[in-house]
Amino acid sequence: MKNLGTYKPEYDPLIDVYADIFSQYLRANKEFEESGYRYETETAAGGTKKSAIVATLENLRKDLLAYSDRLCLNPKSLKNNDDDGNDNKPPKENKLSPLDQFLSSQM
Repeated sequence: MKNLGTYKPEYDPLIDVYADIFSQYLRANKEFEESGYRYETETAAGGTKKSAIVATLENLRKDLLAYSDRLCLNPKSLKNNDDDGNDNKPPKENKLSPLDQFLSSQM
């Protein structure tokens, strides 16, 4: 985050939550791998349903994505942050198009 210019000390609690969720995701993913990637489980009625570990992984992925957006840890959120001007970087210079330059010189 420091390299991206998006870190602020106030974000530390949010960073801790993100790190905890990421750790949970890694543990759940390892458990899923050790289960032989069992995607479905049998129901009492004899049918199948999505296994609990798969549902957990899906929820953790959603949470990771939400937190990574808030912390500007993915390209899309970083681009949006740059466009909004909400970061700590100096604003980009507004370059005038050739048409705008011509029109402003005629005034």
